[in-house]
Amino acid sequence: MSRNLGQRNFRDNLIAPTDKIIDTLRIIDGHGVPIGLVHESGRLIGTVTDGDIRRGLLAGIALDAPIAKVMNTTPRTVMLGTDDDTVMEIMRVHSILYVPVIDAHGLIVDLKALKDLLPDTDSNVSVIADAVIGSTGPRMDNVAVIMAGGEGRRLRPLTEDRPKPMVEVGGRPILETIVERFVRQGFTRLYISVNYRKEMIEDYFGDGAKWGANITYVREDSARGTAGALALLPEKPTRPFIVMNGDLVTRVNFRQFIEFHEQHRAPATMAVWQARFAVPYGVVTTEGTALTAIEEKPVKGFLVNAGIYVVSPDALDLIPNAGIFNMTDLFAAQIDGAGKGQRAPAVFPLREYWIDIGRVEDLDHAQRDMRTLIQEV
Repeated sequence: MSRNLGQRNFRDNLIAPTDKIIDTLRIIDGHGVPIGLVHESGRLIGTVTDGDIRRGLLAGIALDAPIAKVMNTTPRTVMLGTDDDTVMEIMRVHSILYVPVIDAHGLIVDLKALKDLLPDTDSNVSVIADAVIGSTGPRMDNVAVIMAGGEGRRLRPLTEDRPKPMVEVGGRPILETIVERFVRQGFTRLYISVNYRKEMIEDYFGDGAKWGANITYVREDSARGTAGALALLPEKPTRPFIVMNGDLVTRVNFRQFIEFHEQHRAPATMAVWQARFAVPYGVVTTEGTALTAIEEKPVKGFLVNAGIYVVSPDALDLIPNAGIFNMTDLFAAQIDGAGKGQRAPAVFPLREYWIDIGRVEDLDHAQRDMRTLIQEV
């Protein structure tokens, strides 16, 4: 017999259309059922997922805006009484993990979860789940590649005797925090690309067993760039995989990143961060020689490359076997391909904490923040 979330539990996911996006995040992130059911007097009017919110952020919608601004107003639903086999087929066809159950009046009566519909002994159903969510359990089959070969010249003298990812933040190497975060989220097959003082990283992490990981080292005899090192992987991944710079402190949800990438069917997806800069002058607008407006010390926002990516296996065919080739080169090649009718790369806006430890002041900032971050799952 299959299980479901039950009437008492699905109510934890109910959201009013006027609720703020930031408050909704606490619901969909908080108890393992990452979907919000937007309703009016119990009647379903939309759903909201992490992907919906991130797409809203890209459109410039603020986190304190009402959830109605980003919700999906035409969600997939099933009628009360629909048998589980039909529900699972709907989930398979539309690649969804949850589906609301409504009655003839549109009232929400249940929420079906794919994982609760899968009999443990039915291998055929497990195959369906594997195709939809990538894994039937917490472990992810997707691999992760961590780029840890940089010298970190801007952090000298701290990096004179160690690679930059081994600089300590919160009393332990940045790279250790990254490895632990991957493992906690189910990514246990890790590749670490090493070059500068590689023996320090290899001696520290070994095969990764201490952290519950299986670590393989990709050794660069000469600098290949952030994408060129991917050509050195011992085998081509069969699923989309994560590539991450080894000098980042972040709370990004890697599972959501993978799901976002697969939903958009992109050849590669770049995580982007909303950077804001204060212009210390009055900015003027003109038409010819006429002054039309003055904006005093405005704050301007830009989306910047966050150094975390999801790459589909076929994208590796774009990487040359020799020379320096960076991730930005890979995305430029895909953008060029999109102009010729191929699928365009995507962007994944970060809403979580993120900092690039590139300068001493960044390191100081991260040290102040790490007391709480180090405990984040």
